[in-house]
Amino acid sequence: MENSWAEKWFARKGWEPFDFQRACWQHYLGGKSGLLNAPTGSGKTLALFVPVLMEYVRENQGSWHQEKKNGLQAIWITPLRALAQDIQQAMNQVCEETGIRWRIAVRNGDTSASERQKQKRSMPECLVTTPESLHLLFTQKDNSLLFKDLKTVIVDEWHELLANKRGIQVQLALQHLKTLRAEPLKVWGISATIGNLDQAHEVLLGASAPKLIVRSSIKKEIKVQSILPDEVEKYPWAGHLGVKLLKKVIPIIASSQSVLLFTNTRSQTEIWYQKILEAKPDWAGIMAMHHGSLDPAVRAWVENALHEKKLKLVVCTSSLDLGVDFRPVDTVIQVGGPKGVTRFVQRAGRAGHHPGASSSIYFVPTHSLELIEASALRQAIESGQYEEQLPLEDCYDVLIQFLVTLAVGEGFYPQQLYPIIREVHAFRTLSPEKFAWLLEFVTVGGKALGSYEEFSKIDILADGLYKVSSRKTAMRHRLSMGTIVSDPMIQVRYLTGAYVGAVEESFISKLKPGDVFWFAGRSLEFLKIKEMKALVRKSKKKTGTIPRWMGGRMPLSSRLAELIRDELQKAAKNQLNSIELQTIHPILELQQNLSRIPDQSSLLIETCKSREGYHVFMFPFEGRFVHEVLAALVAYRISISFPISISIAMNDYGFELLSDSPIPIEDVLETDLFSDKDLMEDILSSINESEMARRRFREIAAIAGLVFQGYPGKGIQTRHLQASSGILYGVFETYDPDNLLLAQARSEVLHIQMEKSRLQQVIQRINRQKIHLLKTVRISPFAFPIMVDRLSRNSLSSEKIEDRIHRLQAELLA
Repeated sequence: MENSWAEKWFARKGWEPFDFQRACWQHYLGGKSGLLNAPTGSGKTLALFVPVLMEYVRENQGSWHQEKKNGLQAIWITPLRALAQDIQQAMNQVCEETGIRWRIAVRNGDTSASERQKQKRSMPECLVTTPESLHLLFTQKDNSLLFKDLKTVIVDEWHELLANKRGIQVQLALQHLKTLRAEPLKVWGISATIGNLDQAHEVLLGASAPKLIVRSSIKKEIKVQSILPDEVEKYPWAGHLGVKLLKKVIPIIASSQSVLLFTNTRSQTEIWYQKILEAKPDWAGIMAMHHGSLDPAVRAWVENALHEKKLKLVVCTSSLDLGVDFRPVDTVIQVGGPKGVTRFVQRAGRAGHHPGASSSIYFVPTHSLELIEASALRQAIESGQYEEQLPLEDCYDVLIQFLVTLAVGEGFYPQQLYPIIREVHAFRTLSPEKFAWLLEFVTVGGKALGSYEEFSKIDILADGLYKVSSRKTAMRHRLSMGTIVSDPMIQVRYLTGAYVGAVEESFISKLKPGDVFWFAGRSLEFLKIKEMKALVRKSKKKTGTIPRWMGGRMPLSSRLAELIRDELQKAAKNQLNSIELQTIHPILELQQNLSRIPDQSSLLIETCKSREGYHVFMFPFEGRFVHEVLAALVAYRISISFPISISIAMNDYGFELLSDSPIPIEDVLETDLFSDKDLMEDILSSINESEMARRRFREIAAIAGLVFQGYPGKGIQTRHLQASSGILYGVFETYDPDNLLLAQARSEVLHIQMEKSRLQQVIQRINRQKIHLLKTVRISPFAFPIMVDRLSRNSLSSEKIEDRIHRLQAELLA
């Protein structure tokens, strides 16, 4: 009976269940937990929501069609609020059409207070929520009663959560929920294809859980088509090409009913929206913009309008990458290299978003060399090479937050909690000594903060229960829970009070009253800062600066970097077997004539003298972030033996060392410049590691609840040590040098920011390669964009820099 209604419902819809859906139903009803791996738009929700209902029907044979209070049966965790509404609608449709009287509710930051109270009085059978909102439920009094009937937790888009601190929140929540039930809790994850699915399974379900990964046999066909320039400049540079291809992009948009145009940064989104509107003013009512700094109400409107097919075009960032479950669009356009295979495939999947449909994505290069990336992406998709998503470990800030969360709710006994935490992958090596340190930190503020009452958050009751007694502490904790910490943002509002969005404080601080900037697709005149808000009014000026968001730069993934080197290997052998490599043949030919094309077995180093000074260019092709550290390391090792002043610049393909005196590169290569001996010591000496850790600590302090951001609508007053995470960092360095949060900040700098393991692999690879040191008569095509990047960052006027670059190009081609 429990299966027949589902089969009949599928038949009425004209559907036939896929093999992976049937497999999930069978495993779920057999009491198993597992991980579902299936492409976007293949019916993943039905694969796991339908068996939840099947089990309910089986256990309520005579009354499953009756409305009754069953309590919370299932929790569906999604990374995005925007996704929740669409999942709720899909689930409601199944229940309504099959006669199962379940209530499906959403609980996230957008849920009203009245709806939350309604849920508290009577929980729905299924709750669609985010990791943060689930943790907030743990802060409720007698919250264990809310979960007493819970049978399953399903984690959607697990690949997106796996490698960040929200993933640790999910791990902690699952382990805690398991302790509230006498019977085993079924846990399922849903993941797109990543390079480490086995590890994703282990992190979600535990190392001891039987391995069960259900893979869809549906192969999503993805067609990659590059928008090619009519002619390529032999000296390309970043940013100059993209909008110049607008005349080729406009017809693609015009011939489609619905289009998503993805850019990599919010600034690019603003620029492309503005340029398209200038070219097609009649599209004003049918195109929109979507990025994380816009008013949430505007973003919600865009998502709804997409769902209802009211919009022809949305220009967006990664804010629409993930799961916002609108109807499929006809066309996806990617502007600039996406820096990762998985991200590119995710975006392509927004087109033809239903089983069996192919997805087409257009690639718009922002400079000609990005066409190598397009060729590499096509190869990656054809061969199924995806990035790994590596889980974080030892994030003590998240664990401190969780301890306070439990203490705000029903409280905890440390001796009972410790083995539970050790079951969580992120804390599987947590020692009793470190756990004792954490307990001391949340109860008395540790060694350094014991004199300050606000850091003594948890009381130890007479029976040993750890509990938050202060209502003020509980309220502050609820207001500041979560693991997403953004840079200081300034609200942008009209004089009338209407909210436009938010931009980074660093951008606003550079504006003078009367300056005009483009934001949210509007020309705005900056008036003044008042109460931490930027007040503006509409401007009729057609030109103005674009806000820059520092968080927008994405690193080139190691997998895509490797594939780009594969494409260069082909180019070095003159095997131009893709349209992209054929298109940039003039650049490759000039590079070969002036220098050489680096291949997999060699590292290319170019030296050159110009009016600016003496240049050394190195081309590891490992991504901007790795090159930043490598350049600092090389400059440091040179300076040890040869005192010299060096400036550095980098892009995704290589880096530049520049000095006003000759750089003795031949001599330092003889001293084993890329030795892995004392590697990390030299790297830490070459960068301002202390300042990087201090900046990293700001996020850690916010997550751990050391810095309170203020009540809604009220700015925080400076008080005691809460005024600054920087002051706290200094206090810990002086009075509590063994502080676990200090150690975490330094570890995150090494492993997350500097990608320590990847750096070590790069050094090992370079040591296996032959080094080609070539002196060029002038700057090569591969070196030119690195030099331009430095000139752009050091220039005050974009108009002047463009003129200067064109002059440089003319000189080099003369």
